[in-house]
Amino acid sequence: MDPENESAYADYVEQSWPSLVRAAVFLGARPDEAEDLAQTTLVRCYTGWGRVSSADNRDAYVYRMLLNCLRDTRRTRWWKDRQYDAAEALDRPATGRGSDAAERVAIADAVHRALGSLTKPNRDVVVLRYFVQLTEKQTAEALGVPPGTVKSRLSRALAHLAANDHLLDLSGDAK
Repeated sequence: MDPENESAYADYVEQSWPSLVRAAVFLGARPDEAEDLAQTTLVRCYTGWGRVSSADNRDAYVYRMLLNCLRDTRRTRWWKDRQYDAAEALDRPATGRGSDAAERVAIADAVHRALGSLTKPNRDVVVLRYFVQLTEKQTAEALGVPPGTVKSRLSRALAHLAANDHLLDLSGDAK
């Protein structure tokens, strides 16, 4: 890779790393696995930087790569033998002090449980649209579906989340 492209790639990595890791976590990966997925995605970006940098919508292209990396990982026997245990995440010491740390853990757990209750296609749409903040068009491109499908999946997902007990417990509006 020539120095100019190398510099552009390095800038892109620095800018996109936190967002890729966060998206992978919200898509259901554990934090350490999310970092591995982001790294794998960025390695694939490096090897195909010409295609990535010339893509009409680079963010959609890269998040599609992230989704593919996640799917590839989940297809392996290693993944099928492992299960994420939310209690394990709660056993880790919280950063910060007092009830603020406990509250952050409770909120994070409720969000992860609520997202986990969505179907995979609906969770993908919610994460890309709201957590990654892609536009509807970018989300559609990343998922390889029409924009209307993104809208309908978002509608169903948001209705499901609005009635989710884990999130209702946080708001104090439990049934």
